[in-house]
Amino acid sequence: MLILSRKLNEKIKIGNDITLTIIEVRGDQVKIGVEAPKHVKVFRQEVFEAIQDENRAAAVSARDDLSVLSGFIGQ
Repeated sequence: MLILSRKLNEKIKIGNDITLTIIEVRGDQVKIGVEAPKHVKVFRQEVFEAIQDENRAAAVSARDDLSVLSGFIGQ
């Protein structure tokens, strides 16, 4: 993990297309602006994990549905 220190309005570049800007620092909270191309999805970690959990649950459900349906094909 790379750890960087930045001050208000300073930026971090990730590759050629992504820029992080420190917008506000208040107590233990930091607001960060993210500039990225539209095809790059940007999520907070907890939102990303919730999406992954939902995707896994949907995949299991779809697999179960398919196995039930495959039982009808042989009849």
